[in-house]
Amino acid sequence: MAASMRLLVKRVIRLSHGNFNATAAGVSGRSGCCWGTTSCCCFSDDRSTHFGFETVPEAEKAKRVYKVFENVAQKYDIMNDAMSLGIHRLWKDSLLHVMNPQPGAQLLDVAGGTGDIAFRFLEYVRSQQERQRRRSARSMQTPSWQDISNNYSTEDEERPQESRAVVCDINKEMLKVGKQKGDSMGISAGLSWVVGDAEELPFDDDQFDIYTIAFGIRNVTHIDQALQEALRILKPGGRFLCLEFSKVTNPVLARLYDAYSFQMIPVLGEVIAGDWKSYQYLVESIHKFPDQEAFKHMIEDAGFYCVQYYNFTGGVVAIHSGFKL
Repeated sequence: MAASMRLLVKRVIRLSHGNFNATAAGVSGRSGCCWGTTSCCCFSDDRSTHFGFETVPEAEKAKRVYKVFENVAQKYDIMNDAMSLGIHRLWKDSLLHVMNPQPGAQLLDVAGGTGDIAFRFLEYVRSQQERQRRRSARSMQTPSWQDISNNYSTEDEERPQESRAVVCDINKEMLKVGKQKGDSMGISAGLSWVVGDAEELPFDDDQFDIYTIAFGIRNVTHIDQALQEALRILKPGGRFLCLEFSKVTNPVLARLYDAYSFQMIPVLGEVIAGDWKSYQYLVESIHKFPDQEAFKHMIEDAGFYCVQYYNFTGGVVAIHSGFKL
């Protein structure tokens, strides 16, 4: 209920802000409005953003991004393997090693679509639990009667909260593909799928231990607002982790990477998914995203502490980490 009310208030504020900007545009004589002694006959909100290399109205970007991922959903995983030569799997594994989640952790994976991060999270936690059980069994190989008694009496009290992963994505087609993949892998316990916008998450404050977003934040219209939402839903002490394409640090590798990106990836998109334009946008969106340091400062400005990043494959991708205190 609280989350629903918060979303309603945010929408009202956003509409009011838009109207205020439109009024200001009329007063200053911006395009689309008449001013002076005549009556103003229209208002315009001319805020714009980028869609790849194209400049579009802010209201239009979300619709166009939605269409891109709706188009590529069925071939998304195959294209990831083809575009990265399978290396994206290693990047996602690295995210889990940086995260190092412990049993009982509550994860929100935003823009998590096909579930790759959530599946890895649940498997990682299960392996941690198994390791802890083996360690405990070794320590109890020759227990005393007092040890056995204490073990039974405290077993329920010490049992940690079950880990849970929530995959949140604005695109229903991506979630549909992810849920089908989870069912085929036999992964359903501790996993849920929620339709939601990264800029207006449908969750109450202080709900999750870990927030992840992998290859998704560059598609958000207002990145600063998505970061604020990440901060809001994390518990104190919670961790923000973002895996995203970044700026290649080696000049030679950068030239090779650019040539491959612009000349090969759209072609692969056409051959494998029958969609040149969507993959042209995805390549362009990578080049419009802030570099490692700039994005680090954005995370700090949102209110996170101990922000740092780790480059992989020469800066082709980076993992940014920050904590809510």
